[in-house]
Amino acid sequence: MKSGITSLILAGLLASAGFAASAQTTSPEAARAPAMAASGANHQHGAMGGKHGKMDPAKREAMVAKRMAELKAKLKVTAEQEGAWTAFTTAMKPPARMDHQRPDRAELAKLTTPERIDKMRALRTQHMAERTAAMDKREEATKVFYAALNADQKKAFDAEHARMGRHHGGHRGGHHGDSK
Repeated sequence: MKSGITSLILAGLLASAGFAASAQTTSPEAARAPAMAASGANHQHGAMGGKHGKMDPAKREAMVAKRMAELKAKLKVTAEQEGAWTAFTTAMKPPARMDHQRPDRAELAKLTTPERIDKMRALRTQHMAERTAAMDKREEATKVFYAALNADQKKAFDAEHARMGRHHGGHRGGHHGDSK
């Protein structure tokens, strides 16, 4: 009997120690915070600006302009290709802001759960259709521009496009690759 009680007490102490250790375990976000601060990268309000890693629109525009200028130089766009280049770069610019319709909270509160689900589904479908249309436009513009390139330019464009796809795939965890 004595060894049974001792075993129970020992098991209880071990379980308590385990719970205490797990309670003191640092979350992955908290563990990264010192490293992020030391590197100067802060996803909440860092170099990207804004909350949740969203880049300041002015900085994003400057970065895209620089990237497009570099691409144009690498491709050695000719005067005859300038119109195709302009159409391509115009199509690549994201809309000023893709506002998807946000439901009125008061309106949603009046709905039953199934009605609310249907309303949110309809809004999500509309939003995804708008995003798909914008992606289709950019993809078509890329194809039209690509057709205007010579063989060497196509090879350079393919290399840049593949590099861009690897960057975005790795940056977003592979969920959103490049579109070809």
